[in-house]
Amino acid sequence: MKRNSKEAIVESAITLFNRNGYDGTSIRDIAGHAKVNIANISYYFNGKHGLLEHCFTTYFENYMEVLEAASHRDFNSMSEKLKHVVREIIEFQWQNLQLTRFVLREVSIDSQVVREIMSTYYVKERYYLLSILEEGIEKKEFAKQSVQYSMIQLKSFLTMPFLNASYIQEVLHIYLNEAYFIKKYLIEINRWIDEVLCSSYSLTVSN
Repeated sequence: MKRNSKEAIVESAITLFNRNGYDGTSIRDIAGHAKVNIANISYYFNGKHGLLEHCFTTYFENYMEVLEAASHRDFNSMSEKLKHVVREIIEFQWQNLQLTRFVLREVSIDSQVVREIMSTYYVKERYYLLSILEEGIEKKEFAKQSVQYSMIQLKSFLTMPFLNASYIQEVLHIYLNEAYFIKKYLIEINRWIDEVLCSSYSLTVSN
């Protein structure tokens, strides 16, 4: 199916933002890569900043839809629920690899756009993930530990491969662009959930 001009602009912007950085990419660069007139970018996005906001909004709206749907499902245990949520997040990020890498890199830079994201999308994300961790501790399925540090560890698992794929490749010998990435990486996260998060009491009961 032939791409329309708007789709071509977005795809080209994501490619060039990843390659050259946001500041290192001009509207002319994007238009040339997308093979469209520069005026089209102004028409659809009102300039480069509007294009950046579109990328952020598209990513986080879809991400939150996946996270909310996964969080609302019922499971026999909180570890099963957390594993399901993690799988859905990793799969979403992997399926949107270029956009994920760009967005995660950009949100590590302090800016007005990032602060707005932190006050909206990340607040929602923190709510859903913390709720799972806290409920697991309350039910004695997860070990009683610092929820804040568990949250930091979990967030690191979710973002690290997409921020530093070469390091993951060196340490775990997993290649981000290979189809087996999700399966192999989830094994590592699930091991952390079972061996670190889950309490000795819950493991004894399950066995």
